[in-house]
Parts: sequence; C-alpha cells; structure tokens
Amino acid sequence: MGDAIRFLRFVSRLFKRNGGPLAGLIVLCLLLSIATPHFFTSSNLTNVAQQASVNAIVSIGMTFVILTAGIDLSVGSVLALVGVVLASLLRAGLPMPLAVGIALAGGFGCGTVNGVLVCWGRLPPFIVTLGMMSMARGGALVYTGGRPISGFEEPFRHLAQGTWFGLPIPVWIMIGLYGAAHTLLSRTSLGRYTYAIGGNETAVRLSGVNVHVYKTLIYGLSGFTTAAAAVLLTARLNSASPLAGINYELDAIAATVIGGTSLMGGEGHIMGTLIGAFIIQVLRNGLNLLNITSNFQNIVIGAVIVAAALLDTYLKSRRKS
Repeated sequence: MGDAIRFLRFVSRLFKRNGGPLAGLIVLCLLLSIATPHFFTSSNLTNVAQQASVNAIVSIGMTFVILTAGIDLSVGSVLALVGVVLASLLRAGLPMPLAVGIALAGGFGCGTVNGVLVCWGRLPPFIVTLGMMSMARGGALVYTGGRPISGFEEPFRHLAQGTWFGLPIPVWIMIGLYGAAHTLLSRTSLGRYTYAIGGNETAVRLSGVNVHVYKTLIYGLSGFTTAAAAVLLTARLNSASPLAGINYELDAIAATVIGGTSLMGGEGHIMGTLIGAFIIQVLRNGLNLLNITSNFQNIVIGAVIVAAALLDTYLKSRRKS
C-alpha cells in the first residue's frame, strides 16, 4: 500500500512539473494514431522506445549541463570516438565488461576535460565544447582511418538487441539511468548545486561552494552518459563508425529544451527531458510512417525547438512580471 501511495505521489508531481510537455506528447500520439493505423501497434511503440533510448540517455548529461547555464556541443563526436575505441577493444579480444568500463571512463574523461577548460581555463562552454567536437571527431577518423569497425560477439550485441519482460534492454537501461539522475538532482548536494549554479553562480561561489569542482563533475557526467549511449548504439548496430552521432548534440539540446529546461539555467526537470526525447522520436517515427522526407522532418523538429524556446522565454517573462 505504501509503495502504491508513493507511486501515485510521483505521478502527481510528474504531471505538475511537466504537464505541458506530457500533454504535448499525448496529443501528438493521438494525432498520429488517427493519421496512420500503423502507429499504435506494439511493435512500432517498442521500436519508438528503443530508438528514443540513445538520445534520451545522451540528454541526461545535457540536462545537467544546461541547468548550470552551460552547453555541450561535443556529445555527438564523443559518442563516435567512444564507439570506435570500444569496438577496437572488443575486436582485440578484451573482455566485454573491461572494454565497456574503459569506454565509459573515456567518455567521462572527455567531459572532464571540457569541465576543466570551462572552469579553470575560464573559457565559454560554447567554445570549449565546439573545440572538443572537432577534436573528438577528428580523433575517431584518424583512429579508424575513416572506416567502420563491425562484427562483435553475441553477449555484447545482446546489450541492445535482447529483451527483458517484453521490453528491449536499452529501454530498461534508460529507465535506470533516469531514475539515478532523478535521485542525483533531487536528493544530493550535486543536484542542489546544479540548480543553484544555474540560478546564480556568483552567489553560490560566495557562499563557499567549490563551483569549479561541481561544474567539472557535471561536464564529466555529460561525457559518461554519452559513452553509455555509445555502448548501446554500437551494440544495436553491431558496428561503430567514426561518422556516428552527427547532430546528436542538437537532438539532445532539443529534448532538454522541449522538456522544459531553461537555456538560461536553474530551471528544469530530468523527467521533462525524457518526455522531450520521446516527443522528438515520436515525431520522427510518425513522419516516417506518413512517408514524409527526412529533409522536411528536420524543418518540423527545428520548428518545435524554436516554439519550445519561445514558450520558455514567454513563461519566464510572465513569472518576472
């Protein structure tokens, strides 16, 4: 009984904090179910969840970064670099747990470098992560000679291609990571300072908090979640390409903004980001089912991002007045 009450309270808070994005997702699903009979099938919905999981996981770290009023443009390139390094380690015969651990550590390392340059180098996050985007992509291309690496053992492929209780394993991993991120943001000092830094970094620094350490950890977290997504993407495709992850930074930013996180920092909720990631994937899936070209899909998704940003600006101005 107690667990049921706690669950109902969680659902109530979810609707209260993310009512707009959640209502948008529900309306979008209803419209697509009317437009095409193929949308509301179990196989298609499972496919949507699996496809959304990669962007949703990348978006976890992006949410933390944007909450501090920062940005991380390097996630797509870091995903490619981590993927090809992981693939080469697996092809070299390294045990899967060790190879995956090295990949996750590598992603965390790339994010930490971003954080160090932003904090101790006093460089704008846009410039730092733009530089990392170029370096990581170049590193992936040099490392592989521009060629993909493919062909892995079944246990590794099972990470993304297997199911558990009817759901793909990546969906369960996504749920677990979002549960951990929710706990971090709501019940730890890292979460409290993430919001506080985005709200007023100077005040947090003057209160005696080592802002540099927390911001570096946050950028490291962005690299870690990107690496986790790289592991799942590599397992799902049974291949790692140095060209993987192109425009993933845009999808992650879009999911975060559509989910209600302010680009100005200090406001947002991790579950809103999850809803935002599903809105993007449902849009893509529905447009594919309606035989809409990919070029037009980019126009639609871009318009949704701009609309979400305009709504955020409008709501903030209303609250101030």
